[in-house]
Amino acid sequence: MALVLQYINNIHDYMNKHGDPRTNSWFLMSSPFPTLLICLSYVYLVKVLGPRFMENRKPFDLQKVLIWYNFLQVLFSAWLFYESMMGGWLNHYSLRCQPVDYTDNPIANRMVHACWWYYFSKFTEFFDTIFFVLRKKFDHVSTLHVIHHGVMPMSVWFGVKFTPGGHSTFFGLLNTFVHIVMYSYYLLSALGPQMRKYLWWKKYLTTLQMAQFVGIMVHAFQLLFIECDYPRAFVWWIGMHAVMFFFLFKDFYNQSYSKPKVRAKSPQPVTTDISDAQEITYKNGSIKNGYTNGHGHTNGLVRTRTVLPAGN
Repeated sequence: MALVLQYINNIHDYMNKHGDPRTNSWFLMSSPFPTLLICLSYVYLVKVLGPRFMENRKPFDLQKVLIWYNFLQVLFSAWLFYESMMGGWLNHYSLRCQPVDYTDNPIANRMVHACWWYYFSKFTEFFDTIFFVLRKKFDHVSTLHVIHHGVMPMSVWFGVKFTPGGHSTFFGLLNTFVHIVMYSYYLLSALGPQMRKYLWWKKYLTTLQMAQFVGIMVHAFQLLFIECDYPRAFVWWIGMHAVMFFFLFKDFYNQSYSKPKVRAKSPQPVTTDISDAQEITYKNGSIKNGYTNGHGHTNGLVRTRTVLPAGN
């Protein structure tokens, strides 16, 4: 234990010695371990503790909460995007090569503060998953979703600690713009079924997310081929994150939108989720849905019926 504590102390000394002195004393910035602990707690909460808590409970009705949450996330993302622009990307930063400005220049300090608030926004996004769990939308708590949200705070922490500004903030610039669009979609969705006709562009939202990571990859990895006073370690750090997230989102896109639809030509059993419609009609009458969990599932209960070819 003494050896472990000594290693931890050495890590803290290294962080304080090489970290940006402007952010060393800021909340959660002195050590990476609090952020790591929060991320691990998030994973345990949404994958283990939360599902156990909700196992024998009805899903919570969070419509009003979701409307306000997504509205505030749109405003927060828009403000972060604006601050990133005013902190450098509008007039002062170069897309080709942008070193970190470690001076007390007011514009540089504005970007430093924007970087910390971007880091903080990664924690507010945990509520996306928590709300899924409370509404028993467990199929939404996918590997992609948990990895994406669970990794980002830790990743951004290193940027705020060592390079709060400069080339890698392009990641945050694109990401906050995408989040404006994404949370606007979630906000419309939370308003109710009457908004579904306006939500035809979900597929293109995923495409936008993948395009974001391609842009980040190109922007980061270009520094491997040109001279720039920016740490190569962070070039790889940002670039490989973009690669990982691109393929995770691409896999989600393929599963969600690229599966071929096979038309049945003979009688076959079809598993039907009885919450997909309010009423299912058969030749000898109809049945109505009972309790559903608010997301197209009936606590694991499904009804199987036989679909016959037309005319039978």
